[in-house]
Amino acid sequence: MHFTSERRLDDGVLEREFTLGEIPGILWTPASASAPLPLILQSPPPLGLSRTYPRLVARAQHSAANGFATATIELPGSGDRPHWPAAEQARADLRRAMDAGEPVTDEIIDALVLPLVEKAVPEWQAALDALLALPEIGGPVGYSGGVISIGTRLAVVEPRISAAVLFAGSFVPRAMFEEARQVTIPLHVLLQWDDEGNDRQAAVDLFDAFGSKEKTLHANMGGHTGVPRFAGDAAAEFFTRHLK
Repeated sequence: MHFTSERRLDDGVLEREFTLGEIPGILWTPASASAPLPLILQSPPPLGLSRTYPRLVARAQHSAANGFATATIELPGSGDRPHWPAAEQARADLRRAMDAGEPVTDEIIDALVLPLVEKAVPEWQAALDALLALPEIGGPVGYSGGVISIGTRLAVVEPRISAAVLFAGSFVPRAMFEEARQVTIPLHVLLQWDDEGNDRQAAVDLFDAFGSKEKTLHANMGGHTGVPRFAGDAAAEFFTRHLK
């Protein structure tokens, strides 16, 4: 991990950009920390860090106020990372089907999501290796946000993740339902009930499939960008309960 820049935000939170090989990322840490910090891995949507930065930094500052470090990395094929022709074709197929009012087939969903999961999860594990090697980061570790299938796979294969907040706002391949049954960590799942780009029933079915003994579905009226403030507060309380 190579830090490329750092700056203090208005609330004193230290923001450091880094690279991990070809992967860009950002680490936020509280203004003052006297002990190794618990860590939240904040996965962005596949739109690029620059486009989603305002949302990411706001969540990171909220987490810093509660005593957490937060880190994010650019997903494969997003932002300034190399173009990924197969992913671009899958997104084009999805847009074509939705614009035509046609069903989004399992083949389109698989082509869109499964290769991203296969690439992104090992990158998140490599980032976690590097982050936990920093003296100011000590764990435990939580995962938040992003493509719900990435969070599902990480919850299965990465024992260092103790709890997860998952956002039900992306298409879910059928294969992920079997993986969901293997998830055992505490989960807090956020669902925007009127999200026009989300298959509500698939999100509910995935929640039902999760094998965790402790799991909460937090459903709110409104579209994809209409997440109410109290929903974020509930997620923060969830992490405080399980990571501190």
